Amino acid sequence: MEAKNYNPYENMIAVLEQAGKKLGLEPDEYETLKYPERELTVSIPIRMDNGELKVFEGYRVQHNSARGPYKGGIRYHQNANPDEVKALAAWMSFKCAVVNIPYGGAKGGIKVDPRELSKEELIRLTRRYTTRILPLIGPDQDIPAPDVNTNGEVMGWIMDTYSMFKGHSVPGVVTGKPIEIGGSIGRAEATGRGVTIIAEKFLTDLGLKTEDLGYAIQGMGNVGGTAASILYEEGKRIIAVSDWSGGVMNRDGLNIPEILKFLFDKSKCLKEYVDENVEHITNDDLLTCACDVLIPAALENQITVDNASRIQAKVIVEAANGPTSVEADEILAERNIPVIPDILANTGGVVVSYFEWVQNIQSMAWELDEVNQMLKKVMLKAYKEVREMSQKKDSTLRMGAYMVAINRICTAGRLRGGPISMA
Repeated sequence: MEAKNYNPYENMIAVLEQAGKKLGLEPDEYETLKYPERELTVSIPIRMDNGELKVFEGYRVQHNSARGPYKGGIRYHQNANPDEVKALAAWMSFKCAVVNIPYGGAKGGIKVDPRELSKEELIRLTRRYTTRILPLIGPDQDIPAPDVNTNGEVMGWIMDTYSMFKGHSVPGVVTGKPIEIGGSIGRAEATGRGVTIIAEKFLTDLGLKTEDLGYAIQGMGNVGGTAASILYEEGKRIIAVSDWSGGVMNRDGLNIPEILKFLFDKSKCLKEYVDENVEHITNDDLLTCACDVLIPAALENQITVDNASRIQAKVIVEAANGPTSVEADEILAERNIPVIPDILANTGGVVVSYFEWVQNIQSMAWELDEVNQMLKKVMLKAYKEVREMSQKKDSTLRMGAYMVAINRICTAGRLRGGPISMA
């Protein structure tokens, strides 16, 4: 199979069409899901520390609101582009529907390498971006959250800027905020924790002893790092991890706390990590290494036709958004390598974002045990429904998850009257 240029938006549409047909829906019933309801591209001029004026490009895409307000993260990345953000917004709609929380999907981004900006430049960039998208966002309208290269601190800047324009504090405009200004305890770890909850359940259902398995994790950011930390604490053997610079491997198991401590300094990367017990590897080496569980937790389009036939993992758990191309998915299915899809595996973040939003509305704070128990309950219920759908329709887990999501979104659309002619 020949590789083609990867377009995440086309990838999303291809899977959507497969799932819609498998559900037995007419094309008209899911046609609107191919298109975002609203797209905004903005210019963001800021004054750099050296006095130079630079103009950055930013985006906010709102995909579907049939089931509630738009919800989705904001990423800062040099390769951000409209098609990527459109795909991510659609995946957010599907994620929210899979875990059955009352949100639609959205996504935002700025085309920038944040490593090249000072903190003061990032603050100015974030505030100006917020003013550009301000007419679109709000606690009952569209609620941003952290994503690649953004965090609770950035959400605090967005909340503050929005609140300044409204004339009063509006903590519910974003989720993933610091706890001190209305964030939820457990939110920062939620996506990684959700990945481990789903992985543990699926592996147990396969009859595998999870303590005997070797895990490989691509990406040591918030999601991959949290998943690695939780798995390590549970006594799991993590044989390989990587970041943008490359990875490290130890068949007997890596010292994850030591690696995370090293990476806490954001100026450091894994290619600089020194330990006589580890072997340095490339990201391709990690993806194709002999492991039991592969967790891609980096960016899109990591498992492709170029490496899918070389994957040696028994199970793949997608902690990243869109890490597997449609063509690679087909190869993995032919090789009987099950894939727990992103729109199920990495929904822990949006679930606890929903909890945070509810706490803001109620002006109260939940305890960590309550947050984690509710997260596990929601994740396992979603897993059960996806597994049952995939078995009922004799499909992959990805198709099962898409079918659950599409069915819920289309049902909501029908109940609201469907596409309405304004003529």
